[in-house]
Amino acid sequence: MDRLTARWPSWRWAPPVLIAVATGVDLTTPAIYTAAPLTAAACVLAGAMLTLRGAVGTGVLALVLTVLLEWDSGRLAAAASWSEIVNVALAAALGIDMNQMLERRDRRIATVRSVAAAMQRAVLPTPPREIGPVRVAARYEAADAEARVGGDAYAIQDTPYGVRVLIGDVRGKGVEAVSTTATLIGAFREAAHYVPDIGELAVRLEDALERDSVRHDDDRRTEEFTTALLAEIDHGCGSLRVVNRGHPEPYLIRDGRVTALTPTTPDLPLSMGHLTDVRARPDVVPLSPGDVVLFVTDGVTEARTPEGAFYDPGNDPGLAAGEPATPDTVLDALEEAVHRWTGGSRDDDMATLALTPRYLPAGAPGAGRQDVSPRTEQ
Repeated sequence: MDRLTARWPSWRWAPPVLIAVATGVDLTTPAIYTAAPLTAAACVLAGAMLTLRGAVGTGVLALVLTVLLEWDSGRLAAAASWSEIVNVALAAALGIDMNQMLERRDRRIATVRSVAAAMQRAVLPTPPREIGPVRVAARYEAADAEARVGGDAYAIQDTPYGVRVLIGDVRGKGVEAVSTTATLIGAFREAAHYVPDIGELAVRLEDALERDSVRHDDDRRTEEFTTALLAEIDHGCGSLRVVNRGHPEPYLIRDGRVTALTPTTPDLPLSMGHLTDVRARPDVVPLSPGDVVLFVTDGVTEARTPEGAFYDPGNDPGLAAGEPATPDTVLDALEEAVHRWTGGSRDDDMATLALTPRYLPAGAPGAGRQDVSPRTEQ
């Protein structure tokens, strides 16, 4: 949490202004009136708003002025005068103690933020700009600067079966969500090299999450689930294969148009697969030169205006504006669009990933402009 003066620097003048007002009141009113409470309040405010040097300086100034005013009024020998002096001295001590307490809190928060950021980087490292035949751009933006650890996950790597992508959203936030995210990404990186079918890969990830969940009690286990989307681009960049396990749909950007790749057969999130024995087959989408595939989490699709209207990337032609569209330009446009849509505030983390083939050899299955409608793999 930032100090008030970090957001409004002019507030640093509040303590000396209060002391000046209190001094003016004491000098211009009869001796039976006192503004010592204002002086004491200035000492406490200085502790909360200023640096340690500022808090100490304000306390010394307030105490000296109080003693001088009491001496000038001829009341220095009275018990009431010493009571006011003691009150100001205690307020100054309280302000200094508060300043040190806030400083210790700020250091603890800075340490926690640093650890959280390190955890986030370890779990979600920035992918290389190029992976196999694919150009990549990735972004992660926390909804709250105080909460830099969330449950959004993504990973991308080259495998013998093509470039494979995982993007998911673990239910919840904090350390538990990061633990589940680490399990999910670790299982993906291991199994992606050995499982030929991405539908079976999704099942492997679900099994890994189930094994990981045994460390929780029964109530927690029934509440945990992860939405996930697995995608695969073959090395010839001719097609995109997608398995969607309850995750927001990806988008294909082609020729200035944004098309939502809605799953042909919706499936349940990971850790909820036991509710049905039927698993959806991968959808196949032909790719063409210049295509950009956009993957998002629900921090994008659930972004709302102050009136409650949800943002829909599929209805935003601005994502495909400019020629040619690239992963970076698409993510830049998406980030700007979401901030503009919500007015700058969001309720959820936002992870985004955009890919485009670096080449498409002539005669490859995806060469030429083709229909973007997903078809279920038989």
